[in-house]
Amino acid sequence: MGLTAGGLSVSLRGRRILHGINATFAPGRVTVVLGANGAGKSTLLRAAAALVPCAAGSVTIDGRDVAALSPRERACTIGYLPQDSVVHWNMRVRDLVALGRLPHGDGDAGAVARALEATRTADLGERAVRDLSGGERARVLLARVLAGAPHWLLADEPLASLDPLHQLETLALLRAAAAGGMGVVVVLHDLTQAAAVADDVLLLKDGAVLAHGPTDVVMTAEHLAQAYGVAVEVLDRADGRRVIVATNTL
Repeated sequence: MGLTAGGLSVSLRGRRILHGINATFAPGRVTVVLGANGAGKSTLLRAAAALVPCAAGSVTIDGRDVAALSPRERACTIGYLPQDSVVHWNMRVRDLVALGRLPHGDGDAGAVARALEATRTADLGERAVRDLSGGERARVLLARVLAGAPHWLLADEPLASLDPLHQLETLALLRAAAAGGMGVVVVLHDLTQAAAVADDVLLLKDGAVLAHGPTDVVMTAEHLAQAYGVAVEVLDRADGRRVIVATNTL
């Protein structure tokens, strides 16, 4: 059944951000949420994690309203990684990652070690968080989410502060998480990276769904031009990878 937004509308500070979103995200797949700045991408993820209220409609997981889950059950089910990488306490990296186990009521050292290894942050384990670079901190915060072994990973621009190597490693990590059965919903801005990692794409425009479905169906020059207001060239390489280039404003 998956994670479903049914007629979802969200208003913030008196302004309607999302308008009647209908979409179902499948476990075991990576869905990339795309759209221009202000299209409602981050708000959609926050609504899916029950961090903002629905003005209309609902978000459900396997038929259960996310907002009605207990905080502990919701935290065990959904791992949310926001854009903001602020850490308010200057604690050891290993201890910060271990916070991902709090909803489970244990300090599973194995889960923490696996999350550190997966994000290539094991060598940072004894360092203080505030001594890290922005990219290192971003990977540590992803490790904290993964340590909780959620059923769903909602990640908002997880590549934003990473260098190219760690961007590629993080994309591979998202693919691996989905291959292991996790549902992954991720906001990205780079269209070529989105085409490389996504099984499905949800394309938003002005808070509404412009297109939703398999990557090849949604990420067309026509759809992307509508969403972003630019002319787009879609190049399919011999190795199967798709390169997407914005060529001009419309």
